[in-house]
Amino acid sequence: METTHSTDSTSSLQVSSGQATAKDFFLHLGAIAGLYATAIALVNLLFTVIDNAYPAVIEYNYYSSSSISLPVATLIIIFPIFILLSRLVYKTYELEPDKKQLGIRRWLTYITLFVAGIILASDLVTVLYKFLDGQDLTAAFIFKALVVFILTGAIFKFYLDEIRDKTASGARKIWTIGSCVAIVISIIFGFSVIGSPMTQRLLRYDNQKISDLQSIQWQIINYWQRKGTLPQNISELNDPLSGYTLPTDPQKNQYEYKNTGANSFELCATFNKESVSSNDPRKSMPVDYGLMKNENWVHEAGRQCFSRTIDPKLYPVTKDQIYPIPVR
Repeated sequence: METTHSTDSTSSLQVSSGQATAKDFFLHLGAIAGLYATAIALVNLLFTVIDNAYPAVIEYNYYSSSSISLPVATLIIIFPIFILLSRLVYKTYELEPDKKQLGIRRWLTYITLFVAGIILASDLVTVLYKFLDGQDLTAAFIFKALVVFILTGAIFKFYLDEIRDKTASGARKIWTIGSCVAIVISIIFGFSVIGSPMTQRLLRYDNQKISDLQSIQWQIINYWQRKGTLPQNISELNDPLSGYTLPTDPQKNQYEYKNTGANSFELCATFNKESVSSNDPRKSMPVDYGLMKNENWVHEAGRQCFSRTIDPKLYPVTKDQIYPIPVR
C-alpha cells in the first residue's frame, strides 16, 4: 500500500508540473511581448537612421524632425526585461522539462513563427515586385529590406529551432550576446548619424523657431489682405480681438521682421544647426512652390533671414473679409 501511495504521489507531481500556472502564463506572455517591442523599436531605429542617411528627394523637409529617442529608450528598458524573462522561462524548463509542452509556449511560439514568416515573405515579394516592375531600387529601400529580412529571419530561425527543441544552452548564450552587440551597435550608429541627445534638443529648438516664423508669416499675409499694406513693426501683428500673440523664441533670442518693399519683407531668427546637410539633394531643389516667391525654410546655423514677396494675385486685398490664420 505504501508503494502504491508513493507511486500515486509521484504521478500527481508529474502531472502538476506539466500544467500551466499563472506564473508560466505571464512569463511566456511577457517574454514574447518583450520580443515584439524590441523588434519594433530596433526596426524603427534603423529605419530612421536610413531615412536620415539617404533622404528622399520627393519628401522636402525644411528641417530634420527625426528622433531616435523613443526607439532607443524602448531598447534600453525593454530589451533587458526581455532577456530576464527569457532566462526565467528557460530556467523553468531546466527544472521542469515537462513545461516545454505547455500550450501557452507552443501557441505563442507558433504565432511568432507565423508573423515572422509572413513578414519575410512580404519583404521578398516587395523587393521582387519593385525589381520586375522596373522601379528604382534606392539605397534606402534596399537597406530597409535587408533590415527586415535579417531581423525577421533571425527570429524565425531561433524560434523554429526552439519549437523543435534543437537549441542548446550554449547556442542561446551566443544568440543573447549577438543580440546585445547588434542593439548596442545600432544605438551607437543611430547617434552617430542623427546626433546626441543634446543635438536633438537643439534641433527641437530650431523646429519650434521655424514653426513660429511660419505663424508670423501667415499673420503678415492676413494683415496684408485686410489692410492692403505690410506692417512697419512686428508688434503691429498682435491682435487682442482674434487672440493672436506674437510667439517668442524658445532660446530668448528675438524674432526679427523688416519691411523691405510694398509687398515684400524679411523674417530672421538665430538657429543652432543647419536644417539639412551640405550634400543633401533637397538643398538644391527649386524654392518657388506657387504660394509665395522663395517659399522655403532651409537655413544654416546662426542668424538666418528669409526673404518673402507676397503675390497680390494669390493673396488679393479684401479689406471687408478677415481670413483665418492656419493653425500649425
